[in-house]
Amino acid sequence: QVQLVESGGGLVQAGGSLRLSCAASGRTLTGYGTAWFRQAPGKEREFVAAISWLGRYTNYADSVKGRFTISRDNAKITVYLQMNSLKPEDTAVFYCATRRSVRGLTDKDEYEYWGQGTQVTVSS
Repeated sequence: QVQLVESGGGLVQAGGSLRLSCAASGRTLTGYGTAWFRQAPGKEREFVAAISWLGRYTNYADSVKGRFTISRDNAKITVYLQMNSLKPEDTAVFYCATRRSVRGLTDKDEYEYWGQGTQVTVSS
């Protein structure tokens, strides 16, 4: 079994920054990529960013390109999401998810394992 635990959410003013972490444990995750999704109240869960196991492949939603950066530290089995220039419309619960290959995959139904989420609130 795989456990994913997100952390780093909180309340921040517009224009501010946060760094989210996704720590994995359980069965071996060698070769697994990781993605971040978010879900605002009343909206569908949407793709934010993804990174491959070695970090050579990254993908971002258009709405966060240039503001968010996904990275990983495999020694710590942790994936990060650095979020800069935050906007009120970024307010959501952010989830990390993992599967064997993430290349080109932005549909939440394609991902096997999920964390419990961390709340990000951006005030105007």
